[in-house]
Amino acid sequence: MIPTITAFEQSPDRGQGLARDMPVRWAFEEVGQPYNVRLVSFSAMKERAHRTLQPFGQIPTYEEGDLVLFESGAIVFHIAEHHAGLLPNDENARARAIGWMFSALSTVEPVIVQREASLYLENHKVWHEERLPIVEDRIRSRLDDLAARLGDAEWLDGAFSAGDLLMIQVLRRLDGADILNDYPNLMAYVARGEARPAFKRAFSAQLALVPTDEVLRMSGVR
Repeated sequence: MIPTITAFEQSPDRGQGLARDMPVRWAFEEVGQPYNVRLVSFSAMKERAHRTLQPFGQIPTYEEGDLVLFESGAIVFHIAEHHAGLLPNDENARARAIGWMFSALSTVEPVIVQREASLYLENHKVWHEERLPIVEDRIRSRLDDLAARLGDAEWLDGAFSAGDLLMIQVLRRLDGADILNDYPNLMAYVARGEARPAFKRAFSAQLALVPTDEVLRMSGVR
C-alpha cells in the first residue's frame, strides 16, 4: 500500500521547501519509496476530519492502511525504520543517528523558530528590537556547538542519515538570514544536503504545487 501524506494546499513559504512535509518527502526519496499527497486548505486543517489525524490541526499527516501518524520527525523515523538508507545497520551508529534526529528537532530548531516568531509575530511589539538580538545569540550558541562537532566532516556521524536530513532541514530555516554565513562548514553542510538527488526530487515535487505565477516571480521572470 502506498502511504499518503498531507501538505498545504497553498504553502505559506511559496515553494521554499520549508513546510513540514518537505523532510517527509525527502525521506521517501532517499529510501526510494513512492507516496501520495493529499492537499489540505488552511480551513480544512482546523476541521474535525483533519484533527482526527492531527490533533493540533497541522501538516503533515501520514496514512498507510490502519496506521496514522503525525509530526514530521516521527514520520521520518517511521520511514527510516522500515526502509534501508536512512539509518545505519550497526546498532550503536543507528542509536547515534536517532540521537541526532532528536537533537535537530529538540535542541537546534526551537531557537530558530523563536527567531521566526520574533520576526513575523512579534515585530509590532515595543520590545521586539531588544529581544531579537537575544534570540539570535541563542541560535549562535547552538551553531557554535554544532559547527565545532561537525568540523570538516561531510556528515554528522559517518554516512548520511536521517539525523543529517532533519538537521539540514532545520538549518535551512535560516535561509535569508546572515547568521549561518558565519559558519562556513555549516553552510557547506547544508549545500551538500541540498545537492543530493533525493533532496532535489523532493524539492521539485513540493515546488510543483506552487501556482505558476508565483514560480515565475520567484525565478525573476516576473
